Amino acid sequence: MSSFIDLGVPADLAAVLSARGITEPFPVQAATIPDLIAGRDVCGRAPTGSGKTIAFGLPLIARVERAKPRKPRALVLAPTRELAAQIQRELAPLAEARNRSVFTVYGGVGYEPQRRAMKRGVDVLVACPGRLEDLIDQRVVDLREVDIVVIDEADRMADMGFLPAVRRILDATAPKRQTMLFSATLDGDVAVITRDYQQDAIRHEVADNDADALDAEHRFETVESDQRLGRAAEVIGAEGSTIVFCRTRHGADKIAKKLGAAGVRAASIHGGLSQNQRDRALAAFSKGSVNALVATDVAARGIHVNDVQCVVHFDPPADAKTYVHRSGRTARKGATGVVVSFVASSQLRASRQLQRELGFETPGEARNGSNGSKGPAERSGRPPRRRNSRSRPARRR
Repeated sequence: MSSFIDLGVPADLAAVLSARGITEPFPVQAATIPDLIAGRDVCGRAPTGSGKTIAFGLPLIARVERAKPRKPRALVLAPTRELAAQIQRELAPLAEARNRSVFTVYGGVGYEPQRRAMKRGVDVLVACPGRLEDLIDQRVVDLREVDIVVIDEADRMADMGFLPAVRRILDATAPKRQTMLFSATLDGDVAVITRDYQQDAIRHEVADNDADALDAEHRFETVESDQRLGRAAEVIGAEGSTIVFCRTRHGADKIAKKLGAAGVRAASIHGGLSQNQRDRALAAFSKGSVNALVATDVAARGIHVNDVQCVVHFDPPADAKTYVHRSGRTARKGATGVVVSFVASSQLRASRQLQRELGFETPGEARNGSNGSKGPAERSGRPPRRRNSRSRPARRR
């Protein structure tokens, strides 16, 4: 196993990681860091939780220059506020070792602290596209000296309709820049960004699209609508720290309230809450003050909490991709976990089709979850493993 020093990481930055107990690179880090340290454009296919923040963060901090007021030198684009904040937290110790500054801008909070920070000068700016464009329009931020750009979770950007904004932002940065792109998928709209905004990019595919869920145990249980709440409370009591996914904001608030009435400490998180409310809910869950976080899909890729024991699909996911994104909140970075899907009898056919798309073996009979009885599971186990580490150059265009 190579070390970070072997990959070309400067000793002072490797020492910061070592002090945090991080000594052996994850596959995405081993694959991408040498090219990124060398200044190459890279497009990396890797799921959330694979260690990609350190993969792009180390080269970024190693190479970034000091910024002038209002003119950052490096930019990291993230689709959600939670992800932007998490990136900032991971980069901050590395930046401190190099006497560089990292600051985050996103919506849902006041403008004035962000304006003041930009006036002082920010070396590495982590931003959500909407708020960043607002600050550009206000002439608070000038991107013309940005010569390192990271686009994180580009597929999520596409899903949320941010790619036109991403293109406008990239057009405002320095023409000669290093562009790093990370995504769970590299086709469709993401491929267009790679084609138009990267130069001779090296392509690294480190994990299959379903890698987030590979190390989890997956259970599909027949639970009718009026029985779901009681069964959810049972699962949370048995498994521990759990994220419960549902379709709507109203549903998330309602489920969290009813779980509380059932004796389960729960909080909701969704796009209808203020940033302070979302931060408080996430902090309470991270600290163990609440056992269950009830979330909508907007939070599926923005929640980065270690040691989540279980994910519950209270409402069925829209498709296989959503299932993977939700389920990837557990079994992160080699840990184990449990994923439980509640399936009404009217949804059995759709559930079995979903399992086939995910690569599970042929499902058996559904579990009967009524009154907490424990019949045979429709599916319990793990999907078949696939080759999960390969790297190849991007196709030249």
